[in-house]
Amino acid sequence: MTDVQTDVRAENRSAPGAPELTPEAIAFAHRMFDAARHGDGVLLQAVDAGLPVDMTNDEGNTLLMLAAYNGHVELVKGLIERGADVDRANDRGQAPLAGAVFKGFDALARLLVAAGADPHAGTPSAVQTARMFGQDALLALMTARAGAGQEGGAPEGGA
Repeated sequence: MTDVQTDVRAENRSAPGAPELTPEAIAFAHRMFDAARHGDGVLLQAVDAGLPVDMTNDEGNTLLMLAAYNGHVELVKGLIERGADVDRANDRGQAPLAGAVFKGFDALARLLVAAGADPHAGTPSAVQTARMFGQDALLALMTARAGAGQEGGAPEGGA
């Protein structure tokens, strides 16, 4: 946590006019990221009270990314309902949908696709990930969605 605290403080100081984060604020942020990882609904209450729905940690992971990567369908649904960006990639270029496909969370992947997640976003994309891991049903779902009006309707690497 020391690296995160240092990173948060350094980033905060670089923002013109921004007050330095208190240790309590940093601890609260850590609790919210942990809530996302553990599927704790208190996170939705915090968002309703003003916590930025697309808040990121020191690795660029949003609350949605952490909840999705840990398989918390109801929490992801709640974050989407509150305006979370379903395509926001982390600092390594990974998008939530690709993470759900990688982890084999089919229901979560379907939820993200239904919410408008771009199957071609991120590196590797969800389409590429589905191909790598033989997730044929999800690949069909994502390519059908892409062919139903999205740019780049042909699956990656094929036409």
